Amino acid sequence: PWDPRVALLSHLCDDQLSKWLLGGLTHESHKKDVEQVYLRCSEGSIEWMYPTGALIVNLRPNTSPASYKHLTVCIKPFKDSAGANIYLEKTGELKLLVRDGDRSPSKVYCFGYDQGGLFIEATPQQDISRKITGFQYELMNKGIASDLHTVSAPCRPCSDTEVLLAVCTSDFVIRGSIQDVTNKAEEQESIIHVGVNKLYRQKSKVFQLTGESGNWRGQIKTLLECGVKPGDGDFLFTGRMHFGEARLGCAPRFKDFQRMYKEAKDKGLNPCEIGPD
Repeated sequence: PWDPRVALLSHLCDDQLSKWLLGGLTHESHKKDVEQVYLRCSEGSIEWMYPTGALIVNLRPNTSPASYKHLTVCIKPFKDSAGANIYLEKTGELKLLVRDGDRSPSKVYCFGYDQGGLFIEATPQQDISRKITGFQYELMNKGIASDLHTVSAPCRPCSDTEVLLAVCTSDFVIRGSIQDVTNKAEEQESIIHVGVNKLYRQKSKVFQLTGESGNWRGQIKTLLECGVKPGDGDFLFTGRMHFGEARLGCAPRFKDFQRMYKEAKDKGLNPCEIGPD
C-alpha cells in the first residue's frame, strides 16, 4: 500500500538530479519510526516535510563500490531548513553535522564517503506543520572537493602548470572581463559579474546571452577575502560547478595565459588543446 510518509517525486540519473520529497505524519505512533531512502544519483536534494522520527539516507551512486573511497559527500542545507538535526553515522556512532535551527547562510558540510552515512533525526516540536528539513547533496572526487574547500591559501595565484591543467579539467572555461563585483559580507563571498568575450566550455548554462545586444554574461562566486575588484582587461576564468553555482578556480590575465599556452605548446607539454586567441 502507498505510504504517505514517503512520497517519491522523481529519481532521475544520467546527469540529472535526484529529488526526494518525504512527509512525516503527526500521529503519535510514528514519532519513533525510522525511514530509509536510497539515492543513486551523484547530486540531488531531499525535502522532509513535517519531520517525525528519523531518516537514514543511503547514498549508493551508480559506480563501482571500489571507487567509493575516493568520493567526498557535500551537503548544503536549504535556507529555511528546520525541524531536525543532521548527523554523520557510522556503526552506530553519531557525529552532529547540522544542528536544527543553524542559520549559517550558504554553509556547505563535506565528509569522506567512507566516514559514514547521513542520519536525520526530528527534534521535538510543539507544531511540526510548518517545519521542513531539506538539503542539496553532491558526490564528487576527493581532489575536486579539496579544490573547492581548500583552507590553505585559497586566494593564491595558480602556477602555469595549474592554469593549463584547469583549462582541461574545469567545468567552465571562458575569456571575459569583470563588469562588477557584489560583496556578501554575511556569506563571506563575492559575486563576480562577468562579461564573456569567448566561451570555450561550460557544463551548465551559467553564462547566457542577455538582452538585445547579444552579449554573453554570467556570475562566478569566490571568497570575500580574495578581494576581487572590477578592472580593465580580459581574464581567463576557469572553475567548478558546485550546487548549481559557478565557483572560481584559476583566473590569470588572458595575456598571461597566452604566454603560458604558447610556451607549453612549443615544448609539446600542453595537457590539452584549446585555441588561446
